[in-house]
Amino acid sequence: MAAQALPIGQASSRRFFPGETVVTCGVDALVQQGRLNPVPYLHRHLNGDWGDLDDYDKRQNDAALESGEDRLFSSYQVAPGLQLWIITEWDRSVTTLLLPSEY
Repeated sequence: MAAQALPIGQASSRRFFPGETVVTCGVDALVQQGRLNPVPYLHRHLNGDWGDLDDYDKRQNDAALESGEDRLFSSYQVAPGLQLWIITEWDRSVTTLLLPSEY
């Protein structure tokens, strides 16, 4: 999976540091086509808004955020038929924005 870095700027309200932030080829293509602006979704992820997950998965993320021992996962319905996933690795070294089909 080739990925490109995504600059996120400074955000004082974020709940964790994302490490290197990258987007997959599929996300990059949608950005280039003007069909997706991933930055608001990344900010939501960094602020602990896990998007369209059920309550169990949201609690799992909250526990992982506290323990620092598991990955963080968010899912956002961007448009009809278009979903964006964001995964931050357990060690917070990399955050990847991807389409479900790229997982």
